[in-house]
Amino acid sequence: MTLSKAQIRHLRSQAHHLRPVVLIGQHGLKDSVLDEIDIALGAHELIKIRVAAADREERGAMVKEIIDQSGAELVQTIGHTAVLFRRNTEQPRIVLPGA
Repeated sequence: MTLSKAQIRHLRSQAHHLRPVVLIGQHGLKDSVLDEIDIALGAHELIKIRVAAADREERGAMVKEIIDQSGAELVQTIGHTAVLFRRNTEQPRIVLPGA
């Protein structure tokens, strides 16, 4: 599912007040962290994650791997924080404009 610019704008406004639900620390991306992200996406559809990697390339690689593994869409990244969205097909919680 590819998000339109209007949908991304809507999701960014929805995510503004959210706090990160998953923190990726010094031990990096483990299977348990990916499982936690999958559970959070299934429950909330829209989540923030915080990646504590030192440099930008490493953070970008971790976020890309998370997106590949979880099937989520990247809404936004700011610094160490990324916003991810994955539609829950059984019980959608967020209504997207134009969908």
